[in-house]
Amino acid sequence: MLVVDVEASGTEAHKHSIVSVGALDLMNPTNRLYEECRIWDGAHVMDGALQVNGFTMEQITDSKKQTEADLVRRFLDWSQGVGERTLAGQNVSFDRDFLKYASERAGHTDWTFAYRTVDTHTLCYMHMIERGMQPPIHPKNKHSALNLDAVLNYCGIPSEPDPHNALTGALSHAEVISRLLFGRKLLPEFQQYAIPWKS
Repeated sequence: MLVVDVEASGTEAHKHSIVSVGALDLMNPTNRLYEECRIWDGAHVMDGALQVNGFTMEQITDSKKQTEADLVRRFLDWSQGVGERTLAGQNVSFDRDFLKYASERAGHTDWTFAYRTVDTHTLCYMHMIERGMQPPIHPKNKHSALNLDAVLNYCGIPSEPDPHNALTGALSHAEVISRLLFGRKLLPEFQQYAIPWKS
């Protein structure tokens, strides 16, 4: 599995830009990637997005940074060395779509990732149901409230630090996948945190 996290200038892949990507190979977690880029010319920027990822307008428009096209090329080239390239993460369709749109904008013709993904939200929801627990429901909107922090906390890991970092996000996703799917810790960054249902 290829665990990925994208930080972006907004929430819509067709009009916002990638600003950073973090990824790792779940079966070989020392094989990691972290890249930053400037936004593509004409990309929209949501103020709230920059509050989440901590980048400034100056940083995401810095002409010394690589382009989004260069970043996605590095990601695609790196991904070729991963044994299983099924994309995984929290609401990973977001990340997949940003990478796919970036690839198309760059004119890359070698996008070979499947539409199918592994989502940590779904894994956690199922894990809770199997243990006889009711997953949390948003009181107003009446949908699942299992955001990344809730999934991390369920797995015995503190909430993701602010601002969000793409590599930290990918590491967090990989750790919860290992705990939920295999019942074991994965990364040295999280070794001090016990798995709640194993203690």
